[in-house]
Amino acid sequence: MPSGGPRTPGTTAVAPGVAALTGLSSLPPAEAEAVLVVGALVQEAFAAGHHRVEAEVDADDAGTRRVLQRAGLRPEGRARGRGLDGSGRVDLLRLARLVEDPEPGTPAAFLGMLDATLPLKRVIVQGLIHDGDGRVLLCELTYKKDWDLVGGVAEPAESPVDSLLREVREELGVDLPVGELLAVDWLPPYRQWRDALLLVFDLGVHPDLAQRVVLQPSELTAVRWCTVEEAEGRVAPYVHRLLVSLRAALRDGGSTVFLEDGVPLRTARSL
Repeated sequence: MPSGGPRTPGTTAVAPGVAALTGLSSLPPAEAEAVLVVGALVQEAFAAGHHRVEAEVDADDAGTRRVLQRAGLRPEGRARGRGLDGSGRVDLLRLARLVEDPEPGTPAAFLGMLDATLPLKRVIVQGLIHDGDGRVLLCELTYKKDWDLVGGVAEPAESPVDSLLREVREELGVDLPVGELLAVDWLPPYRQWRDALLLVFDLGVHPDLAQRVVLQPSELTAVRWCTVEEAEGRVAPYVHRLLVSLRAALRDGGSTVFLEDGVPLRTARSL
């Protein structure tokens, strides 16, 4: 092969016990044949004592990514601007297979690949605290100008209720019982955030809470009692829409409401 031409597919050691696939641009054009080639390289690497085989591929190269996945390599993440092509910097996807992973084609391998490839949805949990006089508790935050309800992002493998209990304890220094689920709100992409599901629970009526809290200084500077009208302009627009919808639902005595961007479903779909 002339110097500087495409490399034959192979592997190279990149760390103790770790081999990287190389020459992927020279895989056979037929997908089934390419899968066999990659599968053979993976098995050779495992037989040589490696416990992991990995590869990086242009995020837009769906064909090569599919070949790697059919050979049992699971997606692990996206490296922004990590690669170069003729038009400039490109994102790279990293995929890998471990020696203990199930063999491709087995039910266990199929489920493992689904778990690695299906979309993840961020879950946010927040609590509505009342003072018994038409006001709700809002938090002034250190890291953004908008006030917000108490709460935060649920950790992996953490139940929404446990997450809210933890957030209240961390942010306010108190333990409050988590009541009924008031709303499920789908939040579309907003500023730097991707879309998310927001769960809002009732944390009860606690008129003296503002005097009892011990604020987490790294996140909160103060807490404020506000009516829905007073909150407008102090909270993000979607939070104000949420508060308006929650007030209407509570006045109607309804059950859990489903919202999209703070607006009841039927209204949201008609906008």
